[in-house]
Order: sequence, then C-alpha cells, then structure tokens
Amino acid sequence: MNKKYEIDMCSGNIIGKMLIFALPLMISSILQLLFNAADVIVVGRYAGDNSLAAVGSTGSLVNLLTNVFLGLSVGANVMVARYKGAGRDDETSRTVHTAITLALLSGALLTIVGCLGARQILTWMGSPTEVIDLSALYLRIYFLGMIPNMIYNFGAAILRSVGDTRRPLYYLFGAGVINVILNLIFVISFHMDVAGVALATILSQTISAVLVVRCLTREKSNIRLDIRKLGIDRQIVKGILRIGLPSGFQGMLFSMSNVIIQSSVNSFGATIVAANSAAANIEGFVWVSMNAFHQAAITFTGQNYGAGEMKRIPKVMRDALICVILTGVILGRTAYFFGMELMGMYTTSTEVAKLGLERIKWVCGLYALCGMMDVMVGILRGIGYSVLPMIVSLMGACGLRIIWIFTLFRTETFHKPMFLYVTYPVSWGITFLMHVLCFCVVWRKMRKQRPTSSPG
Repeated sequence: MNKKYEIDMCSGNIIGKMLIFALPLMISSILQLLFNAADVIVVGRYAGDNSLAAVGSTGSLVNLLTNVFLGLSVGANVMVARYKGAGRDDETSRTVHTAITLALLSGALLTIVGCLGARQILTWMGSPTEVIDLSALYLRIYFLGMIPNMIYNFGAAILRSVGDTRRPLYYLFGAGVINVILNLIFVISFHMDVAGVALATILSQTISAVLVVRCLTREKSNIRLDIRKLGIDRQIVKGILRIGLPSGFQGMLFSMSNVIIQSSVNSFGATIVAANSAAANIEGFVWVSMNAFHQAAITFTGQNYGAGEMKRIPKVMRDALICVILTGVILGRTAYFFGMELMGMYTTSTEVAKLGLERIKWVCGLYALCGMMDVMVGILRGIGYSVLPMIVSLMGACGLRIIWIFTLFRTETFHKPMFLYVTYPVSWGITFLMHVLCFCVVWRKMRKQRPTSSPG
C-alpha cells in the first residue's frame, strides 16, 4: 500500500494520529450526508413542503433497513485492523474478499426488500396520506442503488482499517458534486420531483463505488482486491458476523426507536413532519462529525489489540472522548445559534423553520452525550466485545425511548413534540454511563491478557 495513506496506530502519539485519521473521515461523512441534504434542500425549495416531508421522513426507515448490513462493514473493519496489527497478511486478504462479497449480497437483498416493501412499511409507520405516494416512489428508486451503496461502505471500511481515510474523501467529493448537479437538473429542469433526487443519489453512489473498487484492485499490499478471488471464507465470515451482526442489530434498534419516534411525529401532521425532517438533516452534520472519532476508536483499538499493545487502549479511549466532546459541544451549539439561518436553507416557511429550531435546541445542544456513548461502543467493539454494547444500548437508549413513547407521551400533558425530542439526550447520558461501567468490568478482566488467537 502507498505508505503516505497508512497510519501507524500502534506506536507514538495517539491524539495527533487520531486527528489525521478522523478529519478526512469527518469531511467524507459530511459529504455523504450532503447526498441526502441536497435531496431535501432541492425538493424543499423547488418542489414544496409535501415533497420535503416525503424525502425527509424516509431517513429513519432507510437506516432501519440498511444498518444491519452496514454493521457487517464494522465487523470487516475490525477484522482487517486486527490482522493488520498482528501482521497476518493471508487472513487480511481473505477478509477483504469476503467483505466485498458480503457487500454484493447485502446490496442485492436490500434492493429486493426495499423495492417490494416500501409502501407497506410506510403505511405501518403512519406516513401522512398527502405524502405517502411520494415517499414510496422515492424509496423504491433509492433502494435500486443499494448494491453500489454497500460496496462503497464496505470498501471504505477496508481502507479505514489501515488508516486510509483520505482516498474515500476524494471519491465522495467527486460523487457529491455530481449529485448536487444532477439534483438541480432533474428537479428544476426536468421537473422529476422526488424521483429526480432519488435517481441523482443512486447515480452518485455508483460513481463512488466504482472509484473505491478501482482503488482496491490497484493496491499492491495485502488489502488488494482481485475480482477473481471473490467468495465466502467461512472462518472469516464467522468473525465478521460475530462483531458486525451485534453492531448492525444495535444500529437497527436505534433506527427502530427512531422509526417509532417518526411515527409519533407523523401524528402531528405534515408541517411538523417537514420541520422535524429539516432539523434532523442539520443535526446529521454534527453527528457524523462526532462519529469520525467513534470510527477512530474502533480502528485504533482494533490494531493495538491485534498487536498486543494493551496499554495504549485506555489512552485511545481518553483521547477519543476528549475529541468527541469538543466536537459535539462546539458544533452542537453553533447549529443552535445559527438554527433559523440553517433551517432557511431547507424551507421558505417561517413556521416550519421555527418548529425545526425547537428540535435543534433539545438535540444539538446536548449532542456531545451521543458522541461519548458511541466512542465507548467503539472501544468495546475494538477489543472484541460487540454483543455487550448492543445489549446495553437496547436497554438504555432504545428501551427508554420506546417506554416513554408508549406511556407518558400518550397522555395529554406530554403529547407534544418537545417531549419526543428530550428523550434523545436523556437516553444518551444514561447509556454512556452504562457503557463506562461495562468497560471498567471488562478491562479489569483482560488488562493482563494479550490476544493469542485468531481475532475471528
């Protein structure tokens, strides 16, 4: 591999290398989020509030259907990072080819489920009648692009595992520019409404997937992809599933709780749905910025665990928490301070903008708690504990939200959007503390141990 893209995570200063790793990933994630943001902005300003609600309200459903499979990319990341740290080249290569094969299979399955089940799932969610047809059309087209979506995410995870976060950034930048241009052409010139933004998204995702595959096939190191070697290695799959399935299931549980919250938001009508959708898109930029340090925590922990550098893992945790707290506080407060201006990018309605600002106040203002929770999950996964954080998240973040919605929220006093939004920071804080307790117990058990067998 070209050494200028690789990071030595097992020696030297941690926080400096973590920033070198995280900043390109942060920008990459923001660019990826811009795919959806461009969709929402274009339809909100040029197609109306119903189209804005139709596109924006599908985000939680898309995440619900894709998170299980994206969790497998986390498993691939950890496996490659560990084998890389341990210097096991053959296992690294077999993991790469198995991961890309899983990406193809995952994308095909999601395409079938998403295209066939879109309208029925939206009906179960209680999507407003005035937007359900537009939402279903958007989803069916969007899910046609699931194979390139999965290939890009798995390929980028492989590159991240060896410290390369820059080339995925370059690929997404090019694809993102094309996405914005196609959005404007399809919606403004061709009047394709939500179908146009969905088509623009899958075309841009295809471009980014082609670029990441091209990158991997031209590598000279043990992460080189040879199309002829694609296939499933059972031993590698077991390791990816052991780490990735709990990660994906946890993501699905979070998305499920968000779908339930979205269903509750839908009960307030199209105006609240549009405001909630626009505000959630703004918050997304803060979340992906913090999530870069979650990814850094997973990868740095995985490589040091594989190399037997156990003493560096608490330092990785400390530095990742410092970085994510600063990122969450600064960006979260900035999003609230400029909330009306940011909402104005998504809608021309003052009422929608004010209602969206209410969500930003409660969620963005305390978003650092979410980042802290995610970093602890990343540390636990990096040392091989994936089921534990899944269970904790199920009981903490997801369980608390669902209990709240089906109990007090249904009473007249608490049946207001504000009492939905406040469930986010409360559940993040409680779940973070539970993860810290779990790490302390796990670390006490394994602090004198070194990895001696296959990380799978």
